[in-house]
Amino acid sequence: MATVVLFHSAYGPRPAVQAAAERLRAAGHEVYTPDLYDGRTAGTVEDGMKIKDEIGRDELLKRAITGTATLSAKGVVYAGFSLGGSIAQNLALADDNARGLLLLHGTSDIAEDTTVDELPVQLHVADPDPFEPHDWLNAWYLRMRRAGADVEIYRYAGAGHLYTDPDLPDHDAEAAEATWQTALGFLAELG
Repeated sequence: MATVVLFHSAYGPRPAVQAAAERLRAAGHEVYTPDLYDGRTAGTVEDGMKIKDEIGRDELLKRAITGTATLSAKGVVYAGFSLGGSIAQNLALADDNARGLLLLHGTSDIAEDTTVDELPVQLHVADPDPFEPHDWLNAWYLRMRRAGADVEIYRYAGAGHLYTDPDLPDHDAEAAEATWQTALGFLAELG
């Protein structure tokens, strides 16, 4: 099975992250959940963004790289929720050993000179999503394909941004279950 590094959202290492990791472990995957916030969690997205801004994007990436350095040689699947998805994307695109990229609710910009060798990528996103608008996602998809990634996008009509987190108002149980079933199939293929 796959070795997965699962990064939390701007809300921090909430129970939903551990529940997701346990779900993946129950399917036979080895899962790591780096804590980029030193145990801090947020009750609102605004508070989460304050923590993110206080730590700083460069420091978050440094913590993510440090937390995964010994795993890279294993050929990991990078995964993440929203902000964690953008961090996972940055690491996966820079890691020649990456086995795949699973994005839940978030993406990141892509440098023009980025190239990957058919990296399998799966994105699950609300439709519409205020943080991932259609124009952005269309351009992101084209840039990822141009970079050499093998990309699948799954959109969930009517779901809120972090619809897989049962403790948030965005939660959509049907969309979350469909996401996990599809994601587990993706990971099984990579494992």
